[in-house]
Amino acid sequence: MLIVFPIGLWVFSLVSDVIYLNKWGPAVWSDVAFYTMAGGIVGALLAAIPGLIDLVSMTDSRVKRIGIWHMVVNLVVVVLFCVNLWLRMPNTTTSLSIKPVWLSVAGVILLCIAGWLGGQMVYVHGVAVERQPLLDKPVRPSETRRVA
Repeated sequence: MLIVFPIGLWVFSLVSDVIYLNKWGPAVWSDVAFYTMAGGIVGALLAAIPGLIDLVSMTDSRVKRIGIWHMVVNLVVVVLFCVNLWLRMPNTTTSLSIKPVWLSVAGVILLCIAGWLGGQMVYVHGVAVERQPLLDKPVRPSETRRVA
């Protein structure tokens, strides 16, 4: 459940940047982008703890490989947003010509890739999903009773 916070905050940070850069709203949108980005970083670091526990407990090497890629992509996303946040600090002077909003775009794209990898682990391979007991005997449509 922890993953929804950094995802939502980082996507909203990008939306806030777009609103600010297109002058669709007041200058406060730049501050909104900054603080939602910072909140996303804190949330991602908190979500990484149970994620690392799940990764260490994996036994299937194929699924563990997906988990390692998921972790690496997520760490790159966190680093991108940390650099992005640092570039937005008031006293930061840099000779880089890249605009921080492009780091947000790259971060959200990589976040989508990491989400796809996480979905593969959960929905395809059943990682962290409680197994349901199987029925003793398959039920055929002709064996079902009609209730009047």
